[in-house]
Amino acid sequence: MTDTEASGPAEPPSAESHRPAPDPDGGPAAAVTPGGTSRRRRGSRGGRSRNRSTGDRSTGAVPGQPPASSAADDRTPELPDLPSEGRPSPEAAERALVRKPQIGDTLPEPLKPPPSARSRAGGTPADGPEAGSVAGSPSRRRRRRGGRGRGTAGGRGDGGGRADQAVRSVIDPSPVEVDEETLERRRGRERKGRPVGRYLMAVHVRPEATQIAVLEGRALIEHYVSRPSDDVSQIHGNIYLGRVQNVLPGMEAAFVDIGTPKNAVLYRGDTRIDPEDIEEKGANPRIEEILKARQVIVCQVTKNPIGAKGARLTQEVSLPGRFVVLVPNSATYGISKRLGDNERKRLRAILDQARPKGHGLILRTAAEGVSAEEIERDIARLAEQWRQIEALAAKTQAPALLYREPDMAVRVIREEFNKDYRKVVIDDEALHEEVRDYVRSISPELADRVELHGPDEKLPILEEFNVHEQLHKALDRKVWLPSGGSLIIERTEALTVIDVNTGKNVGSSSLEETVLSNNLEAADEAARQLRLRDIGGIIVIDFIDMEIRANREAVITRFREALARDKTRTQVFDISELGLVEMTRKRIGEGLIESLSSPCPACDGRGMIFDEELLQ
Repeated sequence: MTDTEASGPAEPPSAESHRPAPDPDGGPAAAVTPGGTSRRRRGSRGGRSRNRSTGDRSTGAVPGQPPASSAADDRTPELPDLPSEGRPSPEAAERALVRKPQIGDTLPEPLKPPPSARSRAGGTPADGPEAGSVAGSPSRRRRRRGGRGRGTAGGRGDGGGRADQAVRSVIDPSPVEVDEETLERRRGRERKGRPVGRYLMAVHVRPEATQIAVLEGRALIEHYVSRPSDDVSQIHGNIYLGRVQNVLPGMEAAFVDIGTPKNAVLYRGDTRIDPEDIEEKGANPRIEEILKARQVIVCQVTKNPIGAKGARLTQEVSLPGRFVVLVPNSATYGISKRLGDNERKRLRAILDQARPKGHGLILRTAAEGVSAEEIERDIARLAEQWRQIEALAAKTQAPALLYREPDMAVRVIREEFNKDYRKVVIDDEALHEEVRDYVRSISPELADRVELHGPDEKLPILEEFNVHEQLHKALDRKVWLPSGGSLIIERTEALTVIDVNTGKNVGSSSLEETVLSNNLEAADEAARQLRLRDIGGIIVIDFIDMEIRANREAVITRFREALARDKTRTQVFDISELGLVEMTRKRIGEGLIESLSSPCPACDGRGMIFDEELLQ
């Protein structure tokens, strides 16, 4: 799906449009008495309508639904990412898709499970007077901020004040034992007794923030920042018990209160349809037939809130494991396409025996070569985790957090760390112990690759691996290429533009050869900058014009090969006659610059200060 910016819903009609129309001379409607004095006509401004509330006027509300929140309500966000806006044709999208693994490798979080209970999750309209008694009333009582359902003094940023009850990933206390030969095969390559790998991860822990740097060789390719306040902005993957606030048939979306400062958005394509809950049977029910105001649903965040836009939700919940992904209450069934035919047949036979009743499964690439017992125990662990989520949802009042993803440091290590990493270096002893024990319980063959960067080292961890210098360069708008050329990266509200220049690169033989060499360097560096800066949405790259068609094809091929190592989904279209490349990159959260900066209070981030004396 193309990740594009979507405009917010139209503003409601102004209150001025409902006042009595003025007379042709510009004054209010009035009647003239025989004595020549005018009297105010009954019903005009200041008459019996003067005390009428603006909330009673027409706001374009849908019949049968409560009126939308006032424009002054700052909890109503803009609508993010219309699913169909800017979407190319299926044929063009298929050609532009950068081929890479569709299913990643993840590891569960090493935390003890809370006591399990048997129950069911809420997916139907809530019971009780608070949930359904006012669903169809023309006006409803506004809930006071900080009142019922808003949590304690901690505010709304912790999922309704009950984040401590959220389910964490369940870890099997007794991992499956494997023989020494299998352990040696999974350990990875070594040279002179030291692990060999393409990547390295450095984790720097400070009281106010934790930084995670991923290097390929010596080049910085990814950087993450985690702060304690990110419980509001970094919620991707969390599962919530949400309450539908209002349904917008014109946008085919619904606003859902999940306990965060901004309401989240659930689109029609991300809903789960239960035929028993739909009164009018049809092949494609509308969103107002699927969801009702005040309805309680279980949903998962698929995209973090960005700016004024709220988080994006889905009702298709999924729980990632080491070898499989569990899709509760679904018929989904699949195996990674990266595996060979013989391996797929073996794994399919295992899944047919171990598949839990009523749940779907997706087998990951990491399952290659693993035993049936390891897969079965991974499935059982995920099924137990879902039972705990169901039990918590049944006894919790919405909005509430049901399942919390681990902290950024543990989450990145869970998603990224494998035998391609030569080591993970952590400068905090407590986090080092936690990560080492976690890796030992899941992948004991890689536990020796987790190292501690002690305080007696000569240089701080980020300076030792030259992260700070590369990080400062990643914040500049101009990036130099090895041959003397440069990239200029500019961001706008709708898209990001990258301009390629030859700069100091004057070449040696011909103009076409100089341009081709410069564009090939720019293709590699542009792909690295997109990944490092975590730039998403629509991206346009202005390569230098090339006359020969074969050269244009060589540049776009190099660019796609460089993007294939990026785990984020991308689509790249062919280079145009003007040398422009249009592409999209899935946006999950804010980028590198936003994580390390804040808007200027003087110019509000515009980069200019106006002369107030001339504007007064």
